[in-house]
Amino acid sequence: MAIPVIDFSRLDGDERAAALAEIAAGFEQWGFFQLVNTGIPDELLERVKKVCSDCYKLREEGFNGSNPAVKALAALVEREGEGLAPRKVEGMDWEDVFTLHDDLPWPSIPPTFKETMMEYRTELKKLAEKLLGVMEELLGLAEGQITKVFSKDGDFKPFYGTKVSHYPPCPRPEMVDGLRAHTDAGGLILLFQDDRVGGLQVLGRDGRWADVQPVENAIVINTGDQIEVMSNGRYKSAWHRVLATRDGNRRSIASFYNPARAATIAPAIPAAADSGTGGDYPSFSFGDYMEVYIKQKFQDKEPRFAAVMPK
Repeated sequence: MAIPVIDFSRLDGDERAAALAEIAAGFEQWGFFQLVNTGIPDELLERVKKVCSDCYKLREEGFNGSNPAVKALAALVEREGEGLAPRKVEGMDWEDVFTLHDDLPWPSIPPTFKETMMEYRTELKKLAEKLLGVMEELLGLAEGQITKVFSKDGDFKPFYGTKVSHYPPCPRPEMVDGLRAHTDAGGLILLFQDDRVGGLQVLGRDGRWADVQPVENAIVINTGDQIEVMSNGRYKSAWHRVLATRDGNRRSIASFYNPARAATIAPAIPAAADSGTGGDYPSFSFGDYMEVYIKQKFQDKEPRFAAVMPK
């Protein structure tokens, strides 16, 4: 079954009600969907593709020469050649990655990288805030309520960071994960993924993995654990993973609109009768949750919620 693809421009016309219903279904049924016609210029998206690809070319030698997953896979393949049973690389991902944040140093090569990515991040942040407004409308929350919670009543800025990843061709993709299955810790995630090379999958409510199909210049949306809590289980964070592939170098640019670490996260609406949560989620500091998450990212999320529950 295909992940929903939604025309975001319909929110501003006569088809607003239908578009809202599609977005609500995407949040509730998948936790993942794709937006097209977001208002971000295609020309800018094409420049983003180019500068990120050019940046990876400068990093490719380092990935092949020093990435721990590359070394671990080579060692396992060598042992296999010696007659030992093949086994999978554990605890590592076939991923080249670096992060962008306003307070961190940025790559200076290619020369247009910072200018292009700052422009992109500005446009994407506008989209994130508009989508949070849509979410508030769908959940029956006051306008600006999610941002108010994320900023601890305006005392802090919500965290907004970007992760630039590439998943290079892998000679033995069955022996290593591109990115291990996990849910995202934070709020709203906006992904500009490769429009030719696939590999991203989401775990459906039916327990089966589904491909997040490449769609040219679409923005993939998914919700993190904090939205699951605020929605009291209505918008559950979805498990997702990236498969390593033998062919193609998959580009992935994920931006995270998260609470400030000092923010207090709690359910903002009553639990639905059919939520299956057995009651409300706990109230906790996002910083405390992150301390648990960084140790348990690739494990079940329910123990993470339990770990921050008031004693």
